[in-house]
Amino acid sequence: MDLQLIKTFLEVAATGSFGAAAGRLYVTQSAVSLRVHRLEDQLGRPLFERTRAGVVLTPAGREFRGFATLILRNWEQARQRVSALDAVPATLMVGAQSALWPRFGFLWLDRLREELPDVAIRAETARPEVLAEMILSGAAQSILSYEAVVRPGLLSEPLMEDQLVLVSPWQEATPDSLAGRYALVDWGPDFLRAHDEALPMLADSKLVLGLGTMAAWYLRNRPLAAYLPARHIRKAIAEGALFLVRDAPRFAQPSWVIWREDMDPGLRAVAARTLRAAVESAEAATAEVLDQI
Repeated sequence: MDLQLIKTFLEVAATGSFGAAAGRLYVTQSAVSLRVHRLEDQLGRPLFERTRAGVVLTPAGREFRGFATLILRNWEQARQRVSALDAVPATLMVGAQSALWPRFGFLWLDRLREELPDVAIRAETARPEVLAEMILSGAAQSILSYEAVVRPGLLSEPLMEDQLVLVSPWQEATPDSLAGRYALVDWGPDFLRAHDEALPMLADSKLVLGLGTMAAWYLRNRPLAAYLPARHIRKAIAEGALFLVRDAPRFAQPSWVIWREDMDPGLRAVAARTLRAAVESAEAATAEVLDQI
């Protein structure tokens, strides 16, 4: 079976869109559609149901999804082990949600490169469900996520509790004064529930951003307040570009590292140690901001 068909199927299943899958695979939407049709012909069943909102898995598609993930995982394991026979240099594939790269992911990459100069490192960013597919299939050996992945063969470990703080580009702001000047950044269902309970006056914001830390760049030159990670906006606060909103609650957001249990023990030991060092640096930077609250 053509592995490209499998990968395309999983991308469409993860994104719920032929167009979005095409963007992730760097191919045209018609190519994605053709691959899905070929796979459906081989299996003899439709895998997706087309709706106005996109595409959803049919019962056959849901059944096949687990097998597709297993096929890719077995292929990746086979490729790595066969390659090792020819003394190909070790590789490390890591993935993370976009907001976690600037918080401590980039620091982790720096330390990995220092301590593993002979290892080929590849880093990716993706949504949580795509990251889960990557590590389950063996395409990634480790991922950083705001969600633990509880599956056989994987180990999820807590990393740190990031702090989301309310900031605005003007001084002396309070939560009650932000009506019409507030952007709600979607930091996930747990945050949204806590946010709506603590700040009901801001629950119906007319602008919702699903951009993660990219929201900081959007908001920096616009007269809007928002919740952003404390570490990420440390420099902006120091420069006087952003100000902490008085009397605003802050929200904890835990992050996780997920390892494949079949990862090389020596490589994992170095990766775990360097990740912990990067997280400690991020925690120290966050504390500097929280001391101002």
